[in-house]
Amino acid sequence: MMEIKVVLGSVCLLILSNIFMNIAWYGHLSKLAEKPVYVAILVSWMIALFEYALMIPANRYAHEYLTVGQLKIIQEVITLTVFVPLSILLFGEKWNWDYLWAAICMVGAVFFVFRSKIFA
Repeated sequence: MMEIKVVLGSVCLLILSNIFMNIAWYGHLSKLAEKPVYVAILVSWMIALFEYALMIPANRYAHEYLTVGQLKIIQEVITLTVFVPLSILLFGEKWNWDYLWAAICMVGAVFFVFRSKIFA
């Protein structure tokens, strides 16, 4: 039971971390487009500090129960799950069916990286 609580807690931290990551990585494209690139870099680094403050403990706690490969796949699924709505809602991107196909591929990745736990 402790494993589930730790992994779910880590997933929650990774979701929050990913929101900061997407804002740090892409927010400057619309919000700081008129500023010099060094300003965008500094602002992005400041935002990324919050990303790392959440991501590092999330991975440390979950690594007790998950492999690095499993952590990476979880992070990629979260990245896609967070990125698509943010890109549409905050950055004005248009919906693209390729997001769905990418998500289906990620389901396959999750299956393969967790199949030893699923069929244990």
